[in-house]
Amino acid sequence: MIPVLDIGGTHVTAALVDPARAVVAARRRDPLLPHGAADHILGAVLGCAAALPAPPDGVWGVAVPGPFDYAAGIARYEGVGKFDSLRGVDMRAALLTGLPGRPAGVVFLNDAHAFLAGEWHAGAARGHRRCVGITLGTGVGSAFLDGGRVCRAGPGVPPDGRVDLLTLRGRPLEDTVSRRAILAAYGDRDADVADIAERARSGEERAGRVLGEALRDLGSVLAPALDSFGASGLVVGGSMAGSWDLVGPALRAGLGPVATAVTAAALGADAPLLGAAHAAAGSR
Repeated sequence: MIPVLDIGGTHVTAALVDPARAVVAARRRDPLLPHGAADHILGAVLGCAAALPAPPDGVWGVAVPGPFDYAAGIARYEGVGKFDSLRGVDMRAALLTGLPGRPAGVVFLNDAHAFLAGEWHAGAARGHRRCVGITLGTGVGSAFLDGGRVCRAGPGVPPDGRVDLLTLRGRPLEDTVSRRAILAAYGDRDADVADIAERARSGEERAGRVLGEALRDLGSVLAPALDSFGASGLVVGGSMAGSWDLVGPALRAGLGPVATAVTAAALGADAPLLGAAHAAAGSR
């Protein structure tokens, strides 16, 4: 069993994972304050991890959002709306010192990469040699895989594999497709994206139009990238994928004639945990 952490914008999850059998056990999920002080964030991560019966001298896999120096283990957050207090912090040193089981090492990987790797090994991306994953939540995360290996450059791959760096009508993609963009377009400060989705299901024209336009726009931006990359599968995860009855049809409409199978993630919150475990196992 490999100990792993999935550090998100509002929570941290610790678990033991058997990557060979895709089994996730001893899971614990704790809240996290992304705008808190560095000591608070690190304390929350280590406190969550402390609940695991971690094997001694193990290598931990840690899925964490960017910007982050994954090779060095140093946070590079600045002006991204979360984790600013961690900027410049040596996360590898902090975790090696504080994690249970006297770890032999820590392997960091991007959370979207971990998500798609998990889905490729045991979920909706199985059987696809070249596939793309996107996570829809606060923003748009993305990963491009070829035979299970992350692609950061090449035909159809945006810089560092980041779809959020693409533009739509001369503006950053996340000005159209993100939680803040959808809420701004809807214009109700008391509603969140899940509320808008529920109102769309109930037949509210404005809610359906706002969600539909954002997702069709996303599809139109992704289409040339998927076509050039030769992706046979696109897997969608993140909180917005929970409204797949609305997300799927609008996204497919925006993609047009691109011959890429579009599916919702199959593993849910297990996907990044499984991807992180495979990364740790492969580092040995």
